[in-house]
Amino acid sequence: MKRLYTIGEALIDFIPSEKGRKLKDVDGFEPQVGGAPANVAAAHAILGGESHLLTQLGTDAFGDRILELLEAKGVHTAYITRTHEANTGLAFVSLDEAGNRDFSFYRNPSADLLYDSSAVSGIDFAKSDLLHFCSVDLVGSVMKETHRTVIQKVKEAGGTIVFDPNIRLPLWEDEEACRKAVREFMGFADIIKVSDEELEFITGISGESAALSALFTGDTEAVIYTKGPLGSEILFREGGRCEHPGFEVETIDTTGAGDAFIGAVLRKLSSDSGSALETLRQNGPEVLRFANAVGALSTSKRGAITSIPDQGEVEAFIRDYR
Repeated sequence: MKRLYTIGEALIDFIPSEKGRKLKDVDGFEPQVGGAPANVAAAHAILGGESHLLTQLGTDAFGDRILELLEAKGVHTAYITRTHEANTGLAFVSLDEAGNRDFSFYRNPSADLLYDSSAVSGIDFAKSDLLHFCSVDLVGSVMKETHRTVIQKVKEAGGTIVFDPNIRLPLWEDEEACRKAVREFMGFADIIKVSDEELEFITGISGESAALSALFTGDTEAVIYTKGPLGSEILFREGGRCEHPGFEVETIDTTGAGDAFIGAVLRKLSSDSGSALETLRQNGPEVLRFANAVGALSTSKRGAITSIPDQGEVEAFIRDYR
């Protein structure tokens, strides 16, 4: 089986007990394990894949909670370290009536940003391995340099690198620093996943077609473009594209929906005997249908990891839809 490695933050999302209020007006929160790399690793594992998360947690109760849930969901945690030097990261979230989010992060720094490359020195990556990362931990830190180390090791092994920018501007000193980091790292990726909300920010181009074309830099061969309720599509450097219109569900909470989506894409890639890019080219519509179903179902429940459906739920949903 192909292995998935994700690197970056694992934190606690404090989800509001009610929608339609600004963050300052929320009276109660429910703690949920989150952080995009953790969510993606969990989604891949819940759907039957082998997932390894590379991160660091504080030696606190929140770190214990994260570790316990990840292990319960089948994520391998051998490369998760603990530190006394910083606490586990926290994110407080507010939801509008449609379930969309606003964030306030607490990490100055958080434990994940101190994750040293020595923690990954013993990993022997293989050509069949997949690496997923985001931009949240690309702020100036020890963790940013560990990303460089891991990316280089995976490239040397011939593995596949997938980058989901997952923009969170409140974590950056300014917008340009975020944009610069994203542009620097996206050329390392074989596959980029980007949302319609992020596209113009990253590229600086207002036209959708031109902006998508601008993402094909460096090693990038495929772009997965998500459009919320309008579905998703895959575009290839050499030309050609495929799409799926998505699924309609009653949305309760969109937290982690994009992570569930890309985790499902990665599961399709890890379950196929061909290379990741070959799978996208040959089975793109099926990959998108499956991933859209997982993403849609995840919005029908609260939380990130706790809302991810298993293989049986996804198959039943697709079979019975409409």
